[in-house]
Amino acid sequence: MLRIHFTGRDLGRIRIAARPDALWETVLSFHRLRDKRSAAVFGEWRRETRARLNGEGRLLASLVPARGYFPDFLTPPEGICGMEPAMEALRETPEERLRRDLGLLAAAGGHGPHGPAPRHEGLAAGRPRALGDLIAALRGYHRAAIAPYWPHIRAQIEADRAARGRALLDGGADRLLASLPPAMRWRPPVLEADYPVDRDLRLDGRGLLLLPSFFCRVTPVAFHDPELAPVLVYPVQHSGESAAPAPLRPCAAGVGSLGKLVGQTRSAVLRTIEGGCTTGELARRVGVSPASASQHASVLRDAGLVVTLRHGSAVLHTLTPLGAALLHGGADAPPPAAAAGLRAAATSGTGR
Repeated sequence: MLRIHFTGRDLGRIRIAARPDALWETVLSFHRLRDKRSAAVFGEWRRETRARLNGEGRLLASLVPARGYFPDFLTPPEGICGMEPAMEALRETPEERLRRDLGLLAAAGGHGPHGPAPRHEGLAAGRPRALGDLIAALRGYHRAAIAPYWPHIRAQIEADRAARGRALLDGGADRLLASLPPAMRWRPPVLEADYPVDRDLRLDGRGLLLLPSFFCRVTPVAFHDPELAPVLVYPVQHSGESAAPAPLRPCAAGVGSLGKLVGQTRSAVLRTIEGGCTTGELARRVGVSPASASQHASVLRDAGLVVTLRHGSAVLHTLTPLGAALLHGGADAPPPAAAAGLRAAATSGTGR
């Protein structure tokens, strides 16, 4: 079990990640690629990804075991900004961290506490060629396993963020932490989480970044090094029609259903969902019955424009990137007022 100990200052410094982290999704998806569970969600993705790979998995398999420890340096904080900033940060990893993390990896694999395995010596020494090989492998794997599915991954993370932000606005940090998936239990002032080893993480006023992940499954993940900025990666809910990732097909996703999107009512539904709302709220704001609101949301979901996520006893609808682009005429959508409010509430006083 993992026990995360909060102080009053930490409760005021909780943040919710604004977008998926490119490297966390890359590394965690490599776990999903090698297991056989959750076939309904990941089965087709596994088949498509394996067909696109060209040997990138060999180096990654030596660094990311099927279970247990993998090096903290593989997921620098710059991953939240995208793959290229993450690659630059990885290239600049201090040799001391490379050697320490790779020594821990060797020890966890039963090779003794005497430093990195021989095959990782070049990487542990920070040699440019070894780092270049790692970066090339990560880039190649990301292109095959993550990039084609990024809009779907992003939509799921944004839907989860909307649910967590709503909990934060409704009931503060207590409600937010209590709203996390069942593998985590908020027992003030400690957040308990199912975890493969027994450990305590004391935040000591540093706060906590909550990072929802599409490819994290069942139990959350945290850095091994307690001195790093605290991050808790946890699984998003995969539910119903929006569960399985779909490849990016420009101008094709949802086209068969877009013909249904005719009329003022459904346009009003789309605008209302932009800020995130439950079915009941949608019905009241648009002036239709709950059954009609549910039916409109279902059509929009079938068209790839809406993600629906269960939030307590209700369901919460949010727009996908495609839905936002349609609503804003194909331009990058500005953050909706509600989302902007969630960001302000989530980052207030963090002082990062």
